[in-house]
Amino acid sequence: MAESPVETGIPAAGASEPPAADGGAATRETVAEPAPAGGGGAAEAEHEAEWTALRREVDQCTACPLYQTRTQAVFGVGSHDASLMIVGEAPGADEDRLGEPFVGRAGRLLDEMLRAIGLAREQVYITNILKSRPPNNRDPRPEEIAACEGYLRRQIELIAPSIMLAVGRVSAQYLLDSDRPLGRLRGRWHEYGPRRTALLVTYHPAYLLRRPVEKRKAWADLKQVHGRLREPGS
Repeated sequence: MAESPVETGIPAAGASEPPAADGGAATRETVAEPAPAGGGGAAEAEHEAEWTALRREVDQCTACPLYQTRTQAVFGVGSHDASLMIVGEAPGADEDRLGEPFVGRAGRLLDEMLRAIGLAREQVYITNILKSRPPNNRDPRPEEIAACEGYLRRQIELIAPSIMLAVGRVSAQYLLDSDRPLGRLRGRWHEYGPRRTALLVTYHPAYLLRRPVEKRKAWADLKQVHGRLREPGS
């Protein structure tokens, strides 16, 4: 894989020696065997019905006071069969307005980061710990995270990803139940939940926009994700 340019730390799409065109097995549907006749369709319909019901529940949630100040809930976006699940912290102003996580400048940078390892936004699943925007983009409070955690856990259960990428300090500390700083959590693989899902920690794109010098470290994290996705069974 090509090294990252000195000026950004993250290669542009189309850099030399790109990842394989299959996107590094970003979704299991790219490599899965056909489902047996007479049952796969019903199972898929049931799976999508669960997603629809969960989204409706999130849209109507009043479990914490944030529902009073949000424009809309920000549920998540991407493939329901993704091998890679990205978990951020909370919606910002653009996300609250559009109802989709990681949009605006930070979202565009995340898209570039994914393209750098051969993935499209539609091939992964992207969500946040909080589904409602905290006022003034402040950090989520413990009681707000507690009110939302059941929704995130259900999303993780439904997708059953091979790899999770915790984006930002709040996400990393919550998912790993740790108070260690992000700099000490990134750089190695962790495990999440009873399935012992492989989890890696990296910087939030909004932070990288403020601190471009850290893009080199983020690129190292992305290369680890790419390598893990290409392992058999991912």
